[in-house]
Amino acid sequence: MLTKLADGTPIHCIKKPEARMLDHHVNGYLQHGIQINPGDIVFDVGANVGVFGVRVLQKASEVIVFCFEPIPEIANALRANANLHGNGRMVVIQEGISNQPGEATFTYFPNTPALSTAHPEQWDENPNAFKEAVKSTMKNPPESMRWMRWIPNVFSGLIAKYLVKGRHTVTCKLTTIAKVIETHKLDRIDLMKIDCEGAEWDALMGIGDEHWAKIKSLVIEVHDEDGRLDQVKQLLIDHGFTNQVVEQEEGLENSKMYNLFALR
Repeated sequence: MLTKLADGTPIHCIKKPEARMLDHHVNGYLQHGIQINPGDIVFDVGANVGVFGVRVLQKASEVIVFCFEPIPEIANALRANANLHGNGRMVVIQEGISNQPGEATFTYFPNTPALSTAHPEQWDENPNAFKEAVKSTMKNPPESMRWMRWIPNVFSGLIAKYLVKGRHTVTCKLTTIAKVIETHKLDRIDLMKIDCEGAEWDALMGIGDEHWAKIKSLVIEVHDEDGRLDQVKQLLIDHGFTNQVVEQEEGLENSKMYNLFALR
């Protein structure tokens, strides 16, 4: 279906409210020194329907965005947005990013596609985490959806149950960042954005040692399970990304989700 973002930009999506929430979410990635310049090559790992990719294309001319989305229903909307906005500059790759090529089972949430994941245990092992994520979203919506702030917290559990209704699994292909770099003969990646619902470590492990120097900046959503945030920070330092900023989005202060911004 087609909807419009707050500034009137048309966007293909699966759920209209989610498209506006995604726009609110990805806007926070372009800060702390993260910039889009003319001619940049950008990787969007966990592209969903492509809201970030569309916004990147609007920032500067001649930008090319490689958009990775493994789940077929979501990838179809992503391709529609690439056709609508990309003019050949949004490269859609219907594969997940991991530490090696292959296949994986993803859990798809049709009522909230953006939370679809190959790691459902992050929600299944702590059901309250999903409820808290819903509550945080309700209290930190985009301006165009500020009415959500008036929904009583008592309803967050009911909303969470609705959002996970109809969940099912789908087998998707996986590739690696190293393979994509080699296939497309890329000499650089100016920005790599990784937001893949708990699979960020595997994605980073799929970068070959010889490829790290090609990457200029990263912004990563890190799920801090078992010390993962410190592990990712150290990995990036080891590869020259000594300029780092870690923050949590407003409303997620009690969660384990962090945004890590890293530059050389």
